[in-house]
Amino acid sequence: MAAGFDPSGRLPDVFTNAGTSSFTQFLTQAAPELLPGRRPLPPGLSAGDLAPHGTTIVAIATTDGVVMAGDRRATMGNMIASRDIEKVHPADAYSLIGIAGTAGIGIELMRLFQVELEHYEKIEGAMLSLDGKANRLAAMVRGNLGAAMQGLAVVPLFAGFDLAPLDETKAGRIFSFDVAGGLYEETGYDAIGSGSLFAKSALKKKYRAGVSSADAVRLAVEALYDAADDDTATGGPDLTRKIYPVVMTATAEGTHRLTDAEVTAVAEAVVAGRMENPGG
Repeated sequence: MAAGFDPSGRLPDVFTNAGTSSFTQFLTQAAPELLPGRRPLPPGLSAGDLAPHGTTIVAIATTDGVVMAGDRRATMGNMIASRDIEKVHPADAYSLIGIAGTAGIGIELMRLFQVELEHYEKIEGAMLSLDGKANRLAAMVRGNLGAAMQGLAVVPLFAGFDLAPLDETKAGRIFSFDVAGGLYEETGYDAIGSGSLFAKSALKKKYRAGVSSADAVRLAVEALYDAADDDTATGGPDLTRKIYPVVMTATAEGTHRLTDAEVTAVAEAVVAGRMENPGG
């Protein structure tokens, strides 16, 4: 039961007083134990190997907005915990979030962030700016620092279409974070997770400013293929099980997830190309 509830059924004052536009702040007052980073852990325990970990996410800025893609593998130590986890989701109508690190906490953090943005919009009657969304997410990541110090780290990748950009040619923006809640805006592309080094190396060679969304989808899938080629924790396209990356876009029309057929066509084309030229 959340702290402060009256057994008679009467709602505590925190539910009836003038509210805050931050759902996370409200939850801190009403039921802090429900926040991902506020749950008690045994002292001295390193819990990093006790839960599945999500791996590689890539994001690319395009002429239309942004493309974000994530592989489908989750690992636990040297074991594959899941082959078809989904690590890329819409944060709201114009932004995307991908998570790497402890899968359970990452998914919970992502859902809490979705509620945070929806709650703000309902209370204030307006949508947060893209910078405001990124700052809210940074604060939530910072709130998980205690768990991160014990091995349950989560690092998100945030990207979206800026409805009021300072530069109309750069409406698609990408933000990265560190485990302490540090916020950094990236230029052109970025990747997180265990395979990010290889994914960014692939994008560094092929990315060009002004890339179209269609070309960026191909680049994202190729980057994930390269990450899986060198990182055992990243899952490449699985032609046997028909498991392919999750690919989403955020543009002026909103967020959109590519259909299975669309991603299958791109992934199979990438694999076919690597059959002829394994080095890409």
